[in-house]
Amino acid sequence: MGTLSTDDRVLDRDVLYLSLGLREAGKGSSCNRSPPRVLALVSSLLERLVKKNEMLLESNEIKDVITVFHGLRAPPVSIQQYIERIFKYSCCSPSCFVVAQIYLDRFVKQTNVHLTSLNVHRLLITGIMLAAKFVDDAFFNNAYYAKVGGISTGELNKLEMKFLFSVDFRLQVNTTTFERYCCNLDRLEATDVLQIERSIQACRIKETWSNNEDSTTTCAPAIAR
Repeated sequence: MGTLSTDDRVLDRDVLYLSLGLREAGKGSSCNRSPPRVLALVSSLLERLVKKNEMLLESNEIKDVITVFHGLRAPPVSIQQYIERIFKYSCCSPSCFVVAQIYLDRFVKQTNVHLTSLNVHRLLITGIMLAAKFVDDAFFNNAYYAKVGGISTGELNKLEMKFLFSVDFRLQVNTTTFERYCCNLDRLEATDVLQIERSIQACRIKETWSNNEDSTTTCAPAIAR
């Protein structure tokens, strides 16, 4: 069985990035574009992890590790709504959301923190902001990202330092790691579609979709320490 040539691998990678919305034929600001496909995939993955972790916490199979990223209650917006808001107002490149996912994985591995509805929003705004600073040529200051994320500037400054020390300031992401995460995200949707189709066929349920948006985006106060 033959192996792919270098040109073929580059072509496959370019097709993958295009399908995720990481590259577009036309130029323009991220602020003026519709949310790329990668946002929905990252949201889906995080929502799945949060649901799994919260089920394990309720059954006492795992213990929660309280950090400065924990709020008193979950924000009134979903993960996808929050990510799309950050994309809309921060104007960062779509690649930042893949890099932010890599950063969150590093944070979780280093701290043994479990992603839940109480901490995932603060981790997201911090991770995406750091990704924008590291990846993009232009980015906003912390005060602006704090406003987008629904927290104070002082709190975001604190979260940024905590995150950086937790990952040992490892913000570099090589192309191999980035491509692997992209491939995993791309496969995620194919798996979800197959599971939905099987559920519909087995249960004969009617698909209903809801896209209600909450007009307010504010994180609940953090747990006092």
